Amino acid sequence: MNTPHTPHTPRLLPWTSPDDKPCYLFTDREGGYVARYADDVEALQLGMAIGLLEHAGDLIGDPAADARQLRYLSAQLSAALRDAVRVAESRGERLRGGDTPPDQRL
Repeated sequence: MNTPHTPHTPRLLPWTSPDDKPCYLFTDREGGYVARYADDVEALQLGMAIGLLEHAGDLIGDPAADARQLRYLSAQLSAALRDAVRVAESRGERLRGGDTPPDQRL
């Protein structure tokens, strides 16, 4: 998704630093390589979440599914939800123009 945004407005990237802190990109309307890469990563994360949801439906409906499988599924769903929330926050921020204080974000 190539959503234009105000120059010098930080964009929340779809990954975190090694110490799990948010990463931001400062760029202009043109975006650039990192912005395009972030768009690709967001699309990949959302696509993986959709596939995981389909798998979850199958596994939850399977009476032979054991606790280990369901725990693994819940861990993967948690990670996918975390990624999806980060994508939503980033896109919402860009739609709002970057003027929402951090404590009032999604």
